Amino acid sequence: MLFAYRNDHGKLTQLGPDEPLNQAIWIDLCKPEPDEEQRCKGLIPEIPTLADMEEIEISARLYREAGFDYMTVMVPGLPDGRTPITGPVTFILGPQRLITVRHHTPRPFETYATRADKVGLGCDRPERVFLGLMEEVIGRLADLMEGGGRALDLVTRQVFSPTGPAGPSNALLQSALETAGRQGDLVSHCRLSLLTLERALGFFLLTLEEHGVAEALRPSVKGLLRDVNSLEVHGDYLSNRVAQATDATLGMINLAQNTTVRIVSVVAVLFLPPTLIASIYGMNFRLMPELVWTLGYPMALALMVASAAATYLFFKWKKWL
Repeated sequence: MLFAYRNDHGKLTQLGPDEPLNQAIWIDLCKPEPDEEQRCKGLIPEIPTLADMEEIEISARLYREAGFDYMTVMVPGLPDGRTPITGPVTFILGPQRLITVRHHTPRPFETYATRADKVGLGCDRPERVFLGLMEEVIGRLADLMEGGGRALDLVTRQVFSPTGPAGPSNALLQSALETAGRQGDLVSHCRLSLLTLERALGFFLLTLEEHGVAEALRPSVKGLLRDVNSLEVHGDYLSNRVAQATDATLGMINLAQNTTVRIVSVVAVLFLPPTLIASIYGMNFRLMPELVWTLGYPMALALMVASAAATYLFFKWKKWL
């Protein structure tokens, strides 16, 4: 899919399918088809493939070619399966326009066009559109991390403040452990995205002089870098929260298991004396006087009940129950 936008009095207006792309200030390529790539030929030196975008070497993600800056960052989004992932997005910044290439659907690319006029940087230059998209991505990461923090708060409340007298249920503990795992995975994706954003903004900061907008945009870039650094610190905090929630949930699971094992052990000990008595009178010896007693059977039953009761009272006296 190809989405092209032009600057229309401070707003981004989407171009029609038949309008020439040289009027666009931002071209967004989402899983581009060969014909869409062909339309962009002549506007940029090359369009990177998904394999090129997934290269982890810094030299493959940040470079300049024929006057265009290629910056690849990792951004959380949704693929076709609607399962959250973090995928690469390449920003190709030239003198006249910005071109983005992606193969998943990060939410900032769907919301930025309608909000471009509300962003302080504006959208009259491709550099400003690039920084506006960066700000939108950083804001989205902040929202995701804030949502992760709320989910972890709910987990700790459920684990440490159970509503039932018997403590948290097995279903609740399993749900809490799954939630903590999902949030840990989300935080790791956000931290990876922040790392690549920091590198891309640093690379862009070094090339501001060549774009001719150094004095106007340098404060904004440094502000975005400060936001990224703050979110990285928050990501470290959330990672510690995930570890705390996981440890607390596993601790509660261990306590529940210990309680079950203790109950089984107590029941086994309570039935041990009656079992011993029953075993003695179940032996097949010829000379056993109790076998011919009229009250032998009731006496054996009473002895078994008395031994179990005595064992129970002894455990209560020792405060083992």
